[in-house]
Amino acid sequence: MTNTFVCIDLETTGLNSKRDKIIEIGAVKVEQGKIVEEWETFVNPGRKLEERITELTGIRDEQLADAQVISDLLPALFDFLGDHVLLGHCVLFDYSFLKKAAVNEKMGFERQGIDTLRIARKYLQGLKSRSLGALCEYYGISHNAHRALADARATTALYEKLSEDFWEKEEAEGEKSLFLPRPLIYRAKRDTPITIAQKEQLYKLLDRHKLVADYKIESLTRSEASRKIDRILAEYGR
Repeated sequence: MTNTFVCIDLETTGLNSKRDKIIEIGAVKVEQGKIVEEWETFVNPGRKLEERITELTGIRDEQLADAQVISDLLPALFDFLGDHVLLGHCVLFDYSFLKKAAVNEKMGFERQGIDTLRIARKYLQGLKSRSLGALCEYYGISHNAHRALADARATTALYEKLSEDFWEKEEAEGEKSLFLPRPLIYRAKRDTPITIAQKEQLYKLLDRHKLVADYKIESLTRSEASRKIDRILAEYGR
């Protein structure tokens, strides 16, 4: 069983790492089964949050306004993570966002991980839900849902509970044990920045239709800019 790892959790603007952005990072470092350090930060996504995300997380635009962008935060985060195994509840979700951010900065980010959701799905099939919230309720773990550090702390406690209940059964699986780290695989493609022509067209469309952008035009990717332009054309015309 692995008892040295970093439990990572992210809050994001949505579920798609190809187009959504990180807004908060929480991480708990565990060595030999003991929490030794924690790390948390807001992240400026360069866009206005949708109301549903604010309702879900409680995070507001003004809290992110002065936060650093992910490209500036990656060196400090990766220094904290070191070469540790990553633990998470559906860990590939969090890894996919970090891998995408790393690829955009031409940084390597290959990791191994352990997924508490996979363990729960195998051994707690009788529960109606294996969401982090449902599992914390089942085990009596204190949990402030949908905040990054709180979720990372809860996942760390959940892993301990799952280990107590199921490690001996899973130990018989040998190298296939879900309590052992496995390579995290996510293929991310580097974004290309907005083109000069796209900037000019977008500024013209916003001015022509008297629209106010709730995002930073200069920070858009080429694909994001294309979607913004198509949306304006479809709704307002040329």
